[in-house]
Amino acid sequence: MGNERFTMKKTSWYKEPWAWLIFILPAIAVVASITTFFIATNEPDSLVVGDYYKKGKAINLELSKIKQAQKLGIKFALKLSNNELIIKPTGIEKQFPVLNVNFYHPTLAEKDFYLALTADGNGDFRYHFDHEITGKWLITFTPFENHWKIEKTVHLPQSGFIDIKAEIAK
Repeated sequence: MGNERFTMKKTSWYKEPWAWLIFILPAIAVVASITTFFIATNEPDSLVVGDYYKKGKAINLELSKIKQAQKLGIKFALKLSNNELIIKPTGIEKQFPVLNVNFYHPTLAEKDFYLALTADGNGDFRYHFDHEITGKWLITFTPFENHWKIEKTVHLPQSGFIDIKAEIAK
């Protein structure tokens, strides 16, 4: 028992699992940070609004237009069937020389469109589409003077009339 030497067998560093663990963790962090940088710079966030104060004021103006429509008792009945849109004024004020109607698709802005409709002999507004309008739409009504506004989300087509009146979303 005297001088026994413990000899350690020397192995190459790349054969040690702990060495790989020490190198892989920082390498993963570097790759993840470079990937995050490229995603952040190449795909800007379209939901961030730079002029939020002006947007807030515009929202308040829109709410006052909806309240004005409520005060005037303006209501409509809408039907879209066989590619024919029929809008009947049913509220207190029923005479409008021009009715602006905007259709906003919930996800595809390129599908949005606008109609300026004039009343027929019965006071109804009609439009015939060359293609079928289907799905969920936010529809807004405003007069030519743009002093009131009504909006409602509807699913089209509708075989029967649906009532549309000024309501403030909660």
